[in-house]
Amino acid sequence: MTAQAPVERVRARSFKIPTDLPEADGTIAWDSTTLVLVEVSGGGMQGLGYTYSGASIVELIQGKLAKAIEGLDALDPQGAWLSMQHCVRNLGREGLAATAISAVDAALYDLKARLLDLPLAKLLGSYRGSVPIYGSGGFTSYSDDELANQLSGWVSDDGCAFVKMKIGSHSEDDPRRVALAKRAIGDAQLFVDANGAYTVRQALALANSFAEQHVGWFEEPVSSDDLAGLAAIRNRIPAGIEIAAGEYAYTIGYVRRMLEAHAVDVQQADMTRCGGVTAFLQIAALCEAFHVDLSGHCAPALHLHVACATPRLRHLEWFHDHVRIEHMLFDGAPVPSKGVIQPDLSRPGNGLVFKEKDAARYAA
Repeated sequence: MTAQAPVERVRARSFKIPTDLPEADGTIAWDSTTLVLVEVSGGGMQGLGYTYSGASIVELIQGKLAKAIEGLDALDPQGAWLSMQHCVRNLGREGLAATAISAVDAALYDLKARLLDLPLAKLLGSYRGSVPIYGSGGFTSYSDDELANQLSGWVSDDGCAFVKMKIGSHSEDDPRRVALAKRAIGDAQLFVDANGAYTVRQALALANSFAEQHVGWFEEPVSSDDLAGLAAIRNRIPAGIEIAAGEYAYTIGYVRRMLEAHAVDVQQADMTRCGGVTAFLQIAALCEAFHVDLSGHCAPALHLHVACATPRLRHLEWFHDHVRIEHMLFDGAPVPSKGVIQPDLSRPGNGLVFKEKDAARYAA
């Protein structure tokens, strides 16, 4: 069968954006974020996608992945996704390869929607017209004032009903910081994220003090690879606290194993890591089957349309770094109102337009 709109060109570029302040969580510190932009052309149109990864994947995208999808029909992104999965078999499908595939897949869906002159949410079909967000940052490198001001701003300025802070760098000080954060946000619900910094015993001990501050979500109390540890914490933690993990899911099988282990109350997934729109929707189907809610991790501008198409979606992460970058580099990045964001249905595709001039100085 002849392709109706054959993929003609795949282009990738990387951009390194410094943070506005030093940032750290329970297991790592950083001072910049790298965005890899992908543009896929076909049928006289161009679609864009991106991932937060390493600049090294540019060569993989423009080489092996481009070869795997060029000439395929841009109206069938699932077929291109499968071809990319096959071509990285001997490289390993997880990690950098998964992020590369994610960005290309996102660009292919954007291209398909633009070819059909539809917003991506309408192409995919929507369960909702807007998506709740939770403010996310509260880095362990922040001073008390920086922490309180950032978290309270999401509540007062953006109307967020939930905010999340980082913990785990100094476990002995975490109860104090959590109490400070809760005072700053008032009636809004507080989430905490340890990024796998604790042992099972540490996490359980700290959870009791977090429960006193009405913390509603404990993310990655131990490594997300420790499914038995996550399940043990989930079974013994105070009833008001949910366990969340899954942001490092690079394959559908990883998510299936996490759900089968009953390791989480809320499954997380990141379409810039897990395999793009194609894989995020597969993960959504798994969550539906296991009766577990799904929360989108980071990159809110890119997740927005697929979030509308996800049946058990809880919310999206309004992550400080990515929100800042997406508004710097993309026209059409969403702006929150009363704690939700919604797609602009007057714009085709994912609604994003790359700001070439603004991004030029960050080219890696």
